Amino acid sequence: MTIEKRFFGKTKDNKEVDAYTLSDDGVTVEILSFGGTIRNIILQMPDGPRDICLGFDTVEEYETKSGYLGSIIGRYANRIGNSEFELNGKTYKLEKNDAENSLHGGIKAFDKKVWDATVKPDGLYLKYKSPDMENGYPGNLDALVKYSLKNRELKIEYTATSDADTPINLTNHAYFNNRGHSYGGIEDLKIQIFADYITPMSDSLITTGEKMDVTGTPFDLREPKLIGPGLESGHPQIIAGGGYDHNFVLSDVPHRDLAPAAVLECCCVRITTLTTKPGIQFYSGNFLTGEGGKDNAKYNKRTGLCLETQFWPDSVNKPEFPCSILKKGETYNHTTVYKFDF
Repeated sequence: MTIEKRFFGKTKDNKEVDAYTLSDDGVTVEILSFGGTIRNIILQMPDGPRDICLGFDTVEEYETKSGYLGSIIGRYANRIGNSEFELNGKTYKLEKNDAENSLHGGIKAFDKKVWDATVKPDGLYLKYKSPDMENGYPGNLDALVKYSLKNRELKIEYTATSDADTPINLTNHAYFNNRGHSYGGIEDLKIQIFADYITPMSDSLITTGEKMDVTGTPFDLREPKLIGPGLESGHPQIIAGGGYDHNFVLSDVPHRDLAPAAVLECCCVRITTLTTKPGIQFYSGNFLTGEGGKDNAKYNKRTGLCLETQFWPDSVNKPEFPCSILKKGETYNHTTVYKFDF
């Protein structure tokens, strides 16, 4: 693995943002210090390079456009119902940025921060210190994310400590399209997710606290299936207008050994996701709005999909779910690997 650094731009408050290109065995991955963002993933295919990750060309676009393209999500990925939770007898109020819910940490969360970056022989290290009560969360949290690339595997290792008990649920929000970031729809991609259950949602997109058997539903992806038929199935759990945005249950415990979670295949490219987390959110890009992306691409609805490894959504309010509270003095650990075969 080699790592090269270049200047990428400045934020509106004049903070410098750098881009780091990790290269190994026909794969290059560019990561920004802004949001710890994966800006591109380029595979050296026989017919030429193919960028399979959606992204933007400027810092300004990452600051102002929606979608969380490629960013680190924190302090808490996914939705927290009614934008509040109770911890140690105290109720904490969070920022509402998804109707009445709090989504992906709040209005200006980890995805909008400039992280401190350090290059070492074994990878790119990104650090961010989240102060007590930032976005409503208790405790001074020190987060560290390491990116490394070897044997066509992009490994993301998350660690964090806090000086007070706090919820934590870190993930990456990369959008994939095996045909290329500018290709268009994902309907003809094949997906496989190794989960017997999902956590169903209410109309407000908050988990109900139950588990739903996937058998006989569009969520039964235990064998590879085209995405398109599920999108158009009319199942009541499919998001209005057609879309997946669901947590698939990989384990009933907070931590597991690194194991396969999902496989995405199309056009001579296979992406295998492995994780230590108990859930994976399959999001089919339902809320992409047609904004311009890299190379003048248009990212319309369902032109990319996310495989977000995580604790189950709203688990901070669901004691029956695997616990997502980081205790003072303990260390949060989470590893995810995206393996590229082509």
